[in-house]
Amino acid sequence: MAVGGFGGVDGPVSSFNGKITASVVITCIVAASSGLIFGYDIGISGGVTTMQPFLQKFFPSVLRKAAEAKTNIYCVYDSQVLTSFTSSLYIAGLAASLVASRLTAAIGRRNTMVLGGLTFLAGAAINGGAANVAMLIIGRILLGFGVGFTNQ
Repeated sequence: MAVGGFGGVDGPVSSFNGKITASVVITCIVAASSGLIFGYDIGISGGVTTMQPFLQKFFPSVLRKAAEAKTNIYCVYDSQVLTSFTSSLYIAGLAASLVASRLTAAIGRRNTMVLGGLTFLAGAAINGGAANVAMLIIGRILLGFGVGFTNQ
């Protein structure tokens, strides 16, 4: 019999032979870590985009607006490039999540996770050595693809 949105159970629930094993616990920890990575990135990118040295190097127009702002600080961050920097990781993660299932079917889960890890590593290296805004955005896109692949 069907109950709500769940499928019916023909026998008692105790007949289910599933167990909580080390593999299940590790899988749950890895899955929860993906959410932590996104949340951590939101905090870090939000904090970095308000730091004066970062803005001075990559977004001088935003820093000039901040110096001229009298009352409303929210209008200071009205920059399409800064928005692109912030949101590129999430858009790339969404796109990668949509493509990753087909890639996983083609090359396997392990290879997809390795590819995601390498993509994330490349993005982190590019962001770490960024000399201009284009490198920052490309690095964030690679980070997003890495997170999207490993989420799959």
